[in-house]
Amino acid sequence: IDEIEALSSIYGEDWCVVDEDEKIYCIKISDCLDQPKWTLCLQVILPPGYPTAEPPIYQLNAPWLRGQEYTELANSLEEIYVQNLGESILYLWVEKIREVLIEKAQSSDPEPDIKKNSEEVDEDDGDFLLEYESIQEDSIKTLNYMTSESQEDEELPPIHHGNPITDRRSTFQAHLAPVVTTRQVKRVLEKLYENKKIASATHNIYAYRIYCEDKQTFLQDCEDDGETAAGGRLLHLMQILNVHNVLVVVSRWYGGILLGPDRFKHINNCARNILVE
Repeated sequence: IDEIEALSSIYGEDWCVVDEDEKIYCIKISDCLDQPKWTLCLQVILPPGYPTAEPPIYQLNAPWLRGQEYTELANSLEEIYVQNLGESILYLWVEKIREVLIEKAQSSDPEPDIKKNSEEVDEDDGDFLLEYESIQEDSIKTLNYMTSESQEDEELPPIHHGNPITDRRSTFQAHLAPVVTTRQVKRVLEKLYENKKIASATHNIYAYRIYCEDKQTFLQDCEDDGETAAGGRLLHLMQILNVHNVLVVVSRWYGGILLGPDRFKHINNCARNILVE
């Protein structure tokens, strides 16, 4: 409790309580410049055994944070936890992330080409608007580093469309395709974006899980597309349902009325319905 009160006073508006009972918090971290170039959102859940026996459960949200950069930053946080076993470490984590962002800002890394923002930011919701989010084309580009070097076009899997859910003029619709390679994921996304209505959606959130038999591990990833943390929640739903070899995309057309946390309920309900179907 003392740590939470201290962090709240240190970080002010950048600190947000997502769920007090479940001890879920969000911290928006930037590179300290007057006009931040690099921003990241750290979401943490403090389990009952924290800090003496359990580490925080965390998620790093930033559209530019991929692959090796994500792994290196996650490893740094886990190293800090190991070096400070039994102690409160959130402040150390936040400042480590800020240090990484400052290094990126001072290096020659190009600014992220980001143009899309979430339509909704509501204080009671606890979901931070990142200062930038990825556009749909970037969603496809992020898969390029993972796809096979082979230029052979794999067969486009069948795409299923779920029943839309409409609430206060916002509409949500899920799309699903069976996939076994990241190249198929890329092809399905490209095919969906050929549809002008889907391409014009305010957000196209997606997640996929591919089971690799040889390694007995999952290849999985997600994309918020401007709706902070929505992709991670969608992927978490798929993990709970233990689905294999599937891509789920949820399109949301914003209707001008803020839905608050209800929007996440609709995104997950759309996804759950099409998975069950």
